[in-house]
Amino acid sequence: MTPLLVSACLLGLNTRYNAETKTNAQVVALIEQADIIPIIVCPEQLAGFSTPRPSCEFIQGSGEQVWQGTGQLKNSQGNDVTEAFCRGAQETLKIVRMTHCRAALLKERSPSCGSHTVHCQGEKICGKGVTAALLHQEKLHLFSEEQLDELREYLGN
Repeated sequence: MTPLLVSACLLGLNTRYNAETKTNAQVVALIEQADIIPIIVCPEQLAGFSTPRPSCEFIQGSGEQVWQGTGQLKNSQGNDVTEAFCRGAQETLKIVRMTHCRAALLKERSPSCGSHTVHCQGEKICGKGVTAALLHQEKLHLFSEEQLDELREYLGN
C-alpha cells in the first residue's frame, strides 16, 4: 500500500478556516478504492491555528516567495501569519518524512495547500501555497482535487 498525504478538509474533517466542511466525494471514493494509506493533515492546524479562524491570503507573492524570504501572508485582521504558515509546513514535512510519502493530494487555492493556484490580494494567481511549495522542494508529486485522473494514473489505478 502506498502512503498518500491528503488535505484533511477534502475528506470532510472540520479543519477549514470558516469551520465549513469541504468534503470531496470523488476524493473520498478514491481513498476507499485505491491501494493507498491516506496520511491526513491540515498544515494550518499543525501551525497552531484554531477552527474557525480568520481567513488568510498572500499579500505578496506565493509560497515559493515565502521560502525565498520575499512572500508574505496576512489574515483578515491584518496580522502577519507568514511565520505560522512556515511552521505548519515544516510540521507537515516531518509527517511526510516519517510516513515515506512521495505524493500529496492537496486542496487547491489554499494558502497552505494550493498546488497551482492561490489567492493574493483578492486575486487568484498561479503559485503554490506555503506547504505545497516546501513539499515541491522536497520532490513530492503534488496533485489537487482537480487532478484526480492524473493522480489515479500516478498511483497505477
